[in-house]
Amino acid sequence: MERKVVLITGASRGIGAAIAEKMASLNYQIVINYLQSEQQAKELKKKLEEKYSIQVLTICADVSKEEDVKRMIQTVIQEFGSIDCLVNNAGIAIDNYFEEKTQDEFKKVLDTNLVGAFLMSKYVGQYFKKMSKGNIVNITSTNGIDTNEIFSMDYDASKAGLISLTHNFAKALAPCVRVNAIASGWVRTQPVLEMNPNYIKEEQEKILLKRFAEPEEIANVVAFLMSEEASYINNAIIRVDGGTF
Repeated sequence: MERKVVLITGASRGIGAAIAEKMASLNYQIVINYLQSEQQAKELKKKLEEKYSIQVLTICADVSKEEDVKRMIQTVIQEFGSIDCLVNNAGIAIDNYFEEKTQDEFKKVLDTNLVGAFLMSKYVGQYFKKMSKGNIVNITSTNGIDTNEIFSMDYDASKAGLISLTHNFAKALAPCVRVNAIASGWVRTQPVLEMNPNYIKEEQEKILLKRFAEPEEIANVVAFLMSEEASYINNAIIRVDGGTF
C-alpha cells in the first residue's frame, strides 16, 4: 500500500514535532519544514525514520516568502511524487505591551502565521485541485476566538485571520479538498513551560480540566481530521482547549 505524504510547517519542535510523530506512527511519509531549528529537524528525522521505518524529508523554508514556498512544494513532489496532506502549523508570537509593539513586529507575526498559511494553502491547494484530492488542517488558537490578550494582539489577529482563511479555502477548494482548523488552547510546549509559574497556575484555573494540553493531544485531533473517519468534516473549527471558560 502506497504511503501518503504529509507536509507540516514549523515541524521541528513543539506541536509540529508531535504531529510529525503521530502521522509517522500511522505510516505517513513526513515532510518536516523548519526555518531556524536545523539540528532539531535532523534529530527528529533520524528518530522517526528509525522508529517507524518511514521516509522523512527536512526542508528549510520561510513560509512567508512565496519563492521559498514554491521551492518547497516542488522539492516534496520531486522527492515523494505527491503531497496528500498539509498542516499549516508554523507560527510565532512576539508578546509585549501594546504601547511598545512596532509595525515591523506586528507585520512579522502576521507574515508567518497568516500570510504563510495563505501561501502554503494557495500553492498546495492548486496541486490538490489538479489531483482532485487533498486535506488541509490549520493550527489556529482560541486566541483568535475569545481568549485574546492585549499583549498578544498581533498573534490574536493572525489566528482570527487564519480561522477566516480556513472558511474561504474550504469554499475555494471544494468539493475535492477538505479544509479544517484546530483552535487550541494552552499547550505544554517549551516556550509555555518557561513562563512565570504563577501565570501558568492562573491560566490553568480557567480551564475545566485544570491543566494545559500535551502536544500529542493536538496531534491526535490532526490525525483524526486527516483520516477517512473524518471524511464528512469540512470547513470546521474544532476547539481543543480542555473546556476554557
